[in-house]
Amino acid sequence: MRWEKAMLVYNSKAGKEKAGQLGDAVEALAGEIGELTLVQTQNPGDGEKICRERGGQFDLLLLLGGDGTVHECINGAAAAEPAPEIAILPGGTCNDFARTLRLPLQIGRAAEEVLAGRLLDTDVGTVNGRIFTNFVGIGLITDTSENIDSDQKERMGKLSYFLSTLRTLRQAEPFRFRLTHDEGTVDSEAVMILAANGRSLGTAKLPFAGEGIHDGQLDVLIVREAGLSLAWQVINGGDLTDYRESGGVIEYIRTSALRIETDEPKRIDSDGEIYLETPADIAVLPSKLRFFYGPEAAAGSLIGGTPAAEPESSGPRP
Repeated sequence: MRWEKAMLVYNSKAGKEKAGQLGDAVEALAGEIGELTLVQTQNPGDGEKICRERGGQFDLLLLLGGDGTVHECINGAAAAEPAPEIAILPGGTCNDFARTLRLPLQIGRAAEEVLAGRLLDTDVGTVNGRIFTNFVGIGLITDTSENIDSDQKERMGKLSYFLSTLRTLRQAEPFRFRLTHDEGTVDSEAVMILAANGRSLGTAKLPFAGEGIHDGQLDVLIVREAGLSLAWQVINGGDLTDYRESGGVIEYIRTSALRIETDEPKRIDSDGEIYLETPADIAVLPSKLRFFYGPEAAAGSLIGGTPAAEPESSGPRP
């Protein structure tokens, strides 16, 4: 057996909608796991509690759900001792962190990638003591998340995020902020500040340099105007080369830590979950957790164009 004990935590909604794919995942992995425990979350906070209290008992932790499920469970898993290897089985609308890991978006195929054994010591971020895998944002990005119509999201999936962005752009107002980072301080106004660890936002590829989620850095965007063409360029991975100089419409900073203070408290969007407010103390935790990643990432798209890594053997911990 490759793993003696594994736990599969799944969002009750995702599990119900994708029951067949859940079965495919179990079938793909069953032959390599001595004991597989399935746990269904019912209420907000269940995933974090389960992973915090029980994560250290397992060699492998499988998370079936969307970005919210991943966010919740990682906040528990990061505190588990010892932390298990983690595999995401994408079951949500955008699945942004799974996209960053270049995983197939079909649950059964993502499970098969676990068997390939490609593991990466992966950075995660912290904001006011909470873990995030993908991003933290304030301003326009938070307003967009709050403006999403839940019924429309059910019907239209990721298109609902685009429609919410269009609605929010018309109402965007700048806010005053002070941002302190590794190399200095920015004191200005913006409509949005984004600090990213991952490489996908609302299914769009973010246009950042560096080696993604194992470089010990966060990519920070300060967007000072809410023009539609500019927002579209950022959201859809436009070239940020022209925006690296300070004081422009967009400012791009790479840093290991930052603090954001605002004149009035601003709500914080952390991996799509909104429950914190500024001031925000944000930092990267290098190589905090081990995630499985997909074949495209092994070819270099995840890790900054470096040569493909040989698949690691994974097995029971000593």
